Amino acid sequence: MSDPRTRRGFLAATVGLSAGLLACQKIGATEPDESGEDVSPAEDLMREHGVLKRVILIYREAIRRLEGREELPLDELQSAAGIIRTFIEDYHEKLEEDYLFPRFEKAGKLADLAGVLRTQHQAGRRLTDVTKRLATISAIRLPADRGRLVTSLRDFIRMYEPHEAREDTVLFPTLRSIVSENEYDSLGEEFEKKEQQLFGKGGFEKMVDKVAGIEKNLGIYDLARFTPTTS
Repeated sequence: MSDPRTRRGFLAATVGLSAGLLACQKIGATEPDESGEDVSPAEDLMREHGVLKRVILIYREAIRRLEGREELPLDELQSAAGIIRTFIEDYHEKLEEDYLFPRFEKAGKLADLAGVLRTQHQAGRRLTDVTKRLATISAIRLPADRGRLVTSLRDFIRMYEPHEAREDTVLFPTLRSIVSENEYDSLGEEFEKKEQQLFGKGGFEKMVDKVAGIEKNLGIYDLARFTPTTS
């Protein structure tokens, strides 16, 4: 490569390639998860909703057993409510309240929806308080307290299924339209930092493992058991 023209062409191509790679890395770049893949803020919040959905399945199983007077390991129900308290209410919902809702309200976009969602967060915390208080052997022996526990679980499910669906289909997809690309990326990094502060590295994966453990102990982990029999 003694020809200076050849050297100049090679250097120009190298610089151009490097710039292109850097640009690709910047577009939509966020903090990588445990698998090394980039996770956007919306995807991060949506997959945390997946944890919520699986706890709702645990709550449904608890209701079935309580109403059928079948054996229910209350420590598993307490653990499920604990995941709701620590991972959903104290972490996931706090992200929404601190980083998302104020931005929508400031932008004058979906502000009414943000207000309803915030109110439902507060109602959900009260329901979790009831569930944790009544998910005890002494409480479920009393018909009135058993009934209140079932009502608390039902109310939680009834509110959070449309709540998370509205966030996934309306709020989160609109986020990109009210923030800049850099701000969107910085939100992803901030979410990851908060998760590591509260739960250590791989906090999401840890919560998924906890939920799976509860499902296994309740006999609802096998996905195939939910497949209907068709003729």
